[in-house]
Amino acid sequence: MNKVNSLQRVVVIGAGQAAAQLATSLRQGGHVGEILVIGEEPYLPYQRPPLSKKFLTERPAPESLYLRPDSFWRDQRVDMVLGAAVGAINLHNKMVTLTTGAEFAYERLVFATGTCARILPLPGLSSPNVFSLRTTNDARAMRPALDLARRVLIVGAGYIGLEVAAVMRGEGRAVTVVEAEDRVLKRVTSPVTSAFFDALHRERGTDLRLGTRLAGIMQERTGLTAALAGGETIAADVALLATGARANDQLAAACGVACDDGILVDEYGRTSIDGVYAIGDCTRLPSQRYARRIRLESVQNAIDQAKAAAATILGHQAPYNPVPWFWSDQFDVKLQIAGLCDGYDCVDTVGEASSAKFSVEYRRGGRLIAVDAVNDPRAHMMARRRIAEETAADVAAFDGAA
Repeated sequence: MNKVNSLQRVVVIGAGQAAAQLATSLRQGGHVGEILVIGEEPYLPYQRPPLSKKFLTERPAPESLYLRPDSFWRDQRVDMVLGAAVGAINLHNKMVTLTTGAEFAYERLVFATGTCARILPLPGLSSPNVFSLRTTNDARAMRPALDLARRVLIVGAGYIGLEVAAVMRGEGRAVTVVEAEDRVLKRVTSPVTSAFFDALHRERGTDLRLGTRLAGIMQERTGLTAALAGGETIAADVALLATGARANDQLAAACGVACDDGILVDEYGRTSIDGVYAIGDCTRLPSQRYARRIRLESVQNAIDQAKAAAATILGHQAPYNPVPWFWSDQFDVKLQIAGLCDGYDCVDTVGEASSAKFSVEYRRGGRLIAVDAVNDPRAHMMARRRIAEETAADVAAFDGAA
């Protein structure tokens, strides 16, 4: 067994964007001890957003998504253990054990375990031509089936569902999107932005079925038959389940780390266990700006929270209180969102939606809390600054315990 001294060793479970940033920031900050990154996938840390966009249609090699080449990690003395799963963690002995039996001692432990697809408890979703899309291997497995498909069913009208719908329509395939909510992107935008993207997809030939629930999928000789809750059926060759994600917090919870739909951390990336940290999509963090705990699935959060946790480990901590931001590419339209719009009491549209260049501003109590920018990068950049300034007065009122 690979059992070594833990002196100054930082072990990171997960090998995504957050893990990569943490390792880089530790080295840049002067950490001289060992850094070990353990990842279940066989790939070096890579970008995930292109999986539902360019990677799906352009089909490059997986290495094209790598954040850094292998030589970078060697030069930075970051050890990568890839294609490996953690089986157990002993917090008392500060030991991580892989399913292979290999053991790694640590001084500091960091969870960067990300998310996995949220699968509905419905019959037939394990059929061979039913897919989810969270990893490189998901995209690589789905692509050959799509090449043979004329009809694509997408369940869920969030970011991933609509991005893949745009790619498939661009390839000339018939696309039906089934969404349980009464509008697209409902979880993240107002009716104004939803209406714009609804019209965009319908104009490009997407069949949107809103307020419609999936009841199950049957694999038949001629393809798939999706049964809807109202009794209607839809024929398809391939189905994509884009019904959201859940935090990979099971491993942390199993060893006694406090979790609640995500690993609970403070504004410094610390968990409920001394010497144990968590970063990225798997965490639920206190937002002073929005006066509640939030879970963010974004590149921005993965990078910035990792930097904050690295600073904490290095002993010069600073509280992390982001203005989160996100983006989505659909057809020739770029949506950039700054802030979180839920809880708004006033919404204003700047510009004309008909021009395909406009923004939507959300306010609560007179303060700007979020902005949707459509094909307007300048409005997006200004929004991030404006939100930070206008919500600054809210920061001191929240102690992070909610």
